[in-house]
Amino acid sequence: MTEFMGELIGTMILIILGGGVIAGANLKATKAEGNWVLITVAWGLAVAMGVYAVGQITGAHINPAVTLGLATVGDFAWAKVPMYILAQMIGAFVGATIVFFHYLPHWKDTEDQLAIKSIFCTDPAIRSPISNLVSEIIGTFVLVMGILFIGANDFTEGLNPLIVGLLIVAIGMSLGATTGYAINPARDLGPRIAHAVLPIPGKGGSDWSYSWIPVLGPVIGGVYGGLFYQAIFKASPNIWFWIATILVLAILFASMRVELRKASVSA
Repeated sequence: MTEFMGELIGTMILIILGGGVIAGANLKATKAEGNWVLITVAWGLAVAMGVYAVGQITGAHINPAVTLGLATVGDFAWAKVPMYILAQMIGAFVGATIVFFHYLPHWKDTEDQLAIKSIFCTDPAIRSPISNLVSEIIGTFVLVMGILFIGANDFTEGLNPLIVGLLIVAIGMSLGATTGYAINPARDLGPRIAHAVLPIPGKGGSDWSYSWIPVLGPVIGGVYGGLFYQAIFKASPNIWFWIATILVLAILFASMRVELRKASVSA
């Protein structure tokens, strides 16, 4: 198998299992109308299965933010980055399409357009773009840092993917409740395109005005996670680390000012 097909299939598996659990929880007349714990655990297992499937072929990034973060610290060749990201986007689209076919009888019984859209892509609990961006930055920062932490330790052969899956569960439970924790541009954009083009009964709009946040936030968080790890844990800071630090701090303070202003107005 080529690396392109490996990343495509790994990301497809991720979305089939991850999108599938949200479909089971959100769609009417299923046997699995569930809760947040169910969703976070299933997403962690979805990541683990994707990594088990293609880890020995591609390293199983299955996430453009991870690809960019690893390239930033020199653990992945920049020349391969565009190919990996394209494969991840296609795999995510294909995975979302398979979820659509799997749940075909259930779409017509679900009138909640948001519940349908949430199967394919993320949306915030409270819509506040700059703060939503911060949530995605922080979540992906923790993801990339966690992956680098895990890689720095020796585990029993075959255990690494499961540990990465548990990292996803922890991020989902701890940080995911604000935006639905895309922490993966392919996970959100590929299925969002699928939502837009598939003939889903009563689906409503695909919320393109929000779509930039689960793409840009994970990219910033993933790259900064790699730069931070290299600067602090490897004691090798560079100019890009300082530029990224200034950018992230500016976004954090902008978010704080916006939310404090809202709080003072509401008071």
